[in-house]
Amino acid sequence: MYIEIRRQGRKKKYYLVRSYRKDGKVRNVRIYLGVDLSSAELEVRKKPAEARLNELTDMRGRISDPFETVLSSGELKELKNLEKRAHLKITHLSEDDWRKFTEVFTYDTNAIEGSTIDSKEVAEILEKGKWPDKPKGDISETYGVAKAISFIRKTKEHISLRFILELHRFVFENSKPFAGKLRPIGVEVVVADRYGHIVHRGAPSTQVRSLLLELVRWYGKNRKKYPPLVLAAVVHNQFENIHPFQDGNGRVGRLLLSNILLKHGMPPLNIELRIRHEYYAALQAYQKEHNLRPTMELMLKEYRNLKRILK
Repeated sequence: MYIEIRRQGRKKKYYLVRSYRKDGKVRNVRIYLGVDLSSAELEVRKKPAEARLNELTDMRGRISDPFETVLSSGELKELKNLEKRAHLKITHLSEDDWRKFTEVFTYDTNAIEGSTIDSKEVAEILEKGKWPDKPKGDISETYGVAKAISFIRKTKEHISLRFILELHRFVFENSKPFAGKLRPIGVEVVVADRYGHIVHRGAPSTQVRSLLLELVRWYGKNRKKYPPLVLAAVVHNQFENIHPFQDGNGRVGRLLLSNILLKHGMPPLNIELRIRHEYYAALQAYQKEHNLRPTMELMLKEYRNLKRILK
């Protein structure tokens, strides 16, 4: 965001400008601030203009949710251009790369959900079988996530109800009595922030199975239509909206994300603990506004971080 000055005779006209990307091109949106403004006047007018400019560019730069609507040719072009920014190929991951990825993914995906196991302890558990003085459930889920990564690396399956249940069972079979089982009828999910404000409601328990089957059908119908990043983002976000399990939805959703990418010849993806607030914001933008762009941008950012991790 920057100030643009246009001269008209002896007068100076001031505009606040913000750039955004649409259909593969950088575009600008301007808001007129006034003419011949002093520094103080400029500052006063700039603040409300910034809020309005952010609102305008967010609307124009959004990518519709392909689960809800048919994407335009312009949006499809933009999605393909976004995907070109992720240059890694699955063949670039060596056995050592997979070891590193397994450790960072296991740490981050569990830590996002409150695990007490730190990154060094994850490596010691997985490589040496050395257990720290931490809760047994956290240790079990460290093994469980690593086992699930090994599974998605080898399986040829993209997504199915059986596959989703299997992932949950892998991660939680030694820590939760409901491992591999959907929420039973009558068990509902409401997620609130620290102030008690509701930020997410899972699907009604009576609809969980049918909604998952609908997601599986959507993927089967569109797997050759949309770019892999889009397919992975929609599957992950829709899964999180449904919230089919009593616990463990975030971890299974992130495993599904990587599995879809792998099945389309792309590397797996890690969501880091340090950017979890961006991750939550992207989920909120999808759930409330049906805007896929924040998730896509987050995924591209994490692909750049993956290159750094695997050096």
